[in-house]
Amino acid sequence: MPALGCCVDASVSPPLGYAFSWDSSLPAPELFSSGVPPATNAAAVTTGSHWSTDLSSALYRVDGWGAPYFSVNSSGDISVRPHGTDTLPHQEIDLLKVVKKASDPKNLGGLGLQMPLVVRFPDVLKNRLETLQSAFDMAINSQGYEAHYQGVYPVKCNQDRFVVEDIVKFGSPYRFGLEAGSKPELLLAMNCLSKGSADALLVCNGFKDTEYISLALVARKLLLNTVIVLEQEEELDLVIDISRKMAVRPVIGLRAKLRTKHSGHFGSTSGEKGKFGLTTTQILRVVKKLDESGMLDCLQLLHFHIGSQIPTTELLADGVGEATQIYSELVRLGAGMKFIDIGGGLGIDYDGSKSSNSDVSVGYGIEEYASAVVQAVLYVCDRRGVKHPVICSESGRAIVSHHSILIFEAVSASTTHVSTQPSSDGLQSLVETLNEDARADYRNLSAAAVRGDYDTCLLYSDQLKQRCVEQFKDGSLDIEQLAAVDSICDWVSKAIGIADPVRTYHVNLSVFTSIPDFWGFSQLFPIVPIHRLDEKPTMRGILSDLTCDSDGKVDKFIGGESSLPLHEIGSNAGGDGGRYYMGMFLGGAYEEALGGLHNLFGGPSVVRVLQSDSPHSFAVTRSVPGPSCADVLRVMQFEPELMFETLKHRAEEFLEQGEGEGEDKGLAFASLTSSLAQSFHNMPYLVSSSSCCFTAEATASANANANNGGYYYYSEDNAADCATEEDEIWSY
Repeated sequence: MPALGCCVDASVSPPLGYAFSWDSSLPAPELFSSGVPPATNAAAVTTGSHWSTDLSSALYRVDGWGAPYFSVNSSGDISVRPHGTDTLPHQEIDLLKVVKKASDPKNLGGLGLQMPLVVRFPDVLKNRLETLQSAFDMAINSQGYEAHYQGVYPVKCNQDRFVVEDIVKFGSPYRFGLEAGSKPELLLAMNCLSKGSADALLVCNGFKDTEYISLALVARKLLLNTVIVLEQEEELDLVIDISRKMAVRPVIGLRAKLRTKHSGHFGSTSGEKGKFGLTTTQILRVVKKLDESGMLDCLQLLHFHIGSQIPTTELLADGVGEATQIYSELVRLGAGMKFIDIGGGLGIDYDGSKSSNSDVSVGYGIEEYASAVVQAVLYVCDRRGVKHPVICSESGRAIVSHHSILIFEAVSASTTHVSTQPSSDGLQSLVETLNEDARADYRNLSAAAVRGDYDTCLLYSDQLKQRCVEQFKDGSLDIEQLAAVDSICDWVSKAIGIADPVRTYHVNLSVFTSIPDFWGFSQLFPIVPIHRLDEKPTMRGILSDLTCDSDGKVDKFIGGESSLPLHEIGSNAGGDGGRYYMGMFLGGAYEEALGGLHNLFGGPSVVRVLQSDSPHSFAVTRSVPGPSCADVLRVMQFEPELMFETLKHRAEEFLEQGEGEGEDKGLAFASLTSSLAQSFHNMPYLVSSSSCCFTAEATASANANANNGGYYYYSEDNAADCATEEDEIWSY
């Protein structure tokens, strides 16, 4: 335990190893013989000076949650394996090089995109889809199952145009379809599947009105393989009535409420009390009504959903077995059954633990999942003498989670500052200002330090601080004196080794926009520095975002940790100009669709990256800047063009009232209004001081453009934070 300096008077001899600062009345505590606090165990990640990329991989569990797509390369950067286990060494992509390509200014060969940044890897998406298909094909072939598997992607997981189009393209050889839960999702699914397999299913889930059902029947007319799944019994009357009016023979499915339910957070949508689906009584009424309407042959699909992140294959098999019994009963009752849709639930191992007792992990892999499903359906159907149905799943989370990485930058970190020890005279002056109770606490603190009674030291340190706070509130202590008391108490905590070693890393990000599931229900994602992993992380930190909200932080991490091992920032140890980049992984599902506009922080910039034979093994095929300030203002019904005109007029009035010659005023006006225009075009996130539109450099650039036909033009020298060339040009 570190040597805690004594607070004693001259009549007391110090114990060996303690340092003193004498005073004739109340002595000053010299808390550390060396003058600085020792490193605590919590501040260091591991002992010893040796460090390696393998140690970083183990520390951040990369080989657990990242396999087979992510690893730590020999340079200490996160490496992406776009083809999973089939990736060859020369095909691996250094993620830091992608980030530099995206964020470097255009005049330096970059794309000039502002952080935060989402990096999409379509190759990973393709591999996930093929892996899922292969797992079911293997299970079907090995178990003698007499039908096939065809997946359905629920577009709610990520409705991005290029994600959905990629899935349709990659899945076309496997008859991969789409699932929609709303009218706009149905429209995008209809559009995308027009270029997909003719056999691909278009599954229509969610609450339905006349317009939704009519649109689904139009899709049927357009020869899309559309199935209207009944979520509520009342929807059947609409389907029967509208299909007759439109002269379209519908294909109908129904969603069953199973008794099988899992107990985790994601199991709340399952079971008898689930939000969607029909009870057995309602199912029988639907069958009867369809039979009476001469449409029982239209009922062809049974859908159910046990819940996302199904933790075990035992629970999965139990639910699939129950559903297959219902399917078999529908066959017995005369329905034209062909498909069993097992819904979502194929889980993601977010923390690499392969645990079946966690909402952020599952105790199985894709192959085990597929085998359990096929075996459960096969067993029931063979016992009941029912023809094997086509197996469908809606495994959206498992398909898209890995392909998208959120990159953000830590711009600063709180520091643990060791104050200079006050002089004896300073402490004497301070003590004289304390009331009697506080002076008594000071004496007791000194005596406890001499005895080495650290629990008592803390007690009197806390009491001293609280009494001094009360004196400050009533005006008998000034702020300098209060700060001196705080320093004394901080010394005590550090010397004893209980000072909080966790720093706050301020990140250029909005948790509410980019990681809404963490804010909403503490969903954990792996967060890792994407570089400097050949260095030992010597700090621990939590992440604080840009929003003016106390919930805008990440203080829970995989592995049950309340802080994350991190490196010092602001140094150029990694050769990255002092920048410190982190990545949130496995967030390709839901986060982008759920993100809001808290504090009017919009979404991130986006790049699509394909593996290529180029020197760095990748090619950026598309880049999109994140929403500008003008974009997010429009969402809130503001009109940025009118706002700009108002501010321009205000600037003109202000400058007219000021001093200066006409030419100077004209240049100042041009500078101010062009900077205002750029502010509307920039993203809401932080920019470096060198690229701020109100700095001298930007102002000089604006002045140079003052006679440019009355328009403000962006300079490519300052492109890192400017809008793209396609953006409109605002006149002034």
